[in-house]
Amino acid sequence: MFSLQNKNVIVSGAGSGIGQAIATLFAKQGAHVEVLDIDANAAQATVDLITTAGGSAQAAACDVGSPGDVKALFDSIAARLGGKIDILVNNAGIAHIGTALSTTEEDMDRLYRVNIKGVYACANAALAHMTTRQSGVILNICSIAAQMGLADRFAYSMTKGAVLMMTYSIAKDFIKQGIRCNCIAPARVHTPFVDGYLAKTYPGREQEMFQKLSEAQPIGRMAKPDEVAALALYLCSDEASFVTGSSYPIDGGAVNLR
Repeated sequence: MFSLQNKNVIVSGAGSGIGQAIATLFAKQGAHVEVLDIDANAAQATVDLITTAGGSAQAAACDVGSPGDVKALFDSIAARLGGKIDILVNNAGIAHIGTALSTTEEDMDRLYRVNIKGVYACANAALAHMTTRQSGVILNICSIAAQMGLADRFAYSMTKGAVLMMTYSIAKDFIKQGIRCNCIAPARVHTPFVDGYLAKTYPGREQEMFQKLSEAQPIGRMAKPDEVAALALYLCSDEASFVTGSSYPIDGGAVNLR
């Protein structure tokens, strides 16, 4: 079950964290993975992990907030792969901490450019090829911030609400063309971003604050990137062929068990 043999997959933001976990798991399940990241070295590091384990992958630097560059890259990938893009995982995104008062116009523009325009740009570029073949899967990485109020996450929550609605719109508009679209809504996931944030914001108190952030989920810990990747694998596999237009929480009870 959950084989991705002979599938071509594009994963954005796959140089670390959730994106890297998805890329490596999908390759393990037989997919060829195009690893995109704004950091070319990080993308190549993920490819090295995949190829060392016997998988197939290729790296590319990609700024998802630049739709023209995204389209050119996706077109070149499609040409190299015989026009066959089976799966897109829209994972690239950035975080921000702030309220409506403390968030600047520059913050808003930066979050919009990556988290909203980036999802649009990759979906737009992938759909141009998926519609030709009347087949494809798009998975967007959303957040519980799209469904509930989180303190100090004004701009970030705004972008994830948009990702949720883009997911529903894509699913509705392309269901008759054999294209499925879903999203995953994680709570806090233990990634390098979390460690960097704690080191920068709470120097000397990292362990204390890590525990506090972990306990924000009723289950008592953060998610692991591999756990998010496992759900992503199901949603992108043929076993989920009846699933579209859905948002899947993976939140340790954060939304419903508070």
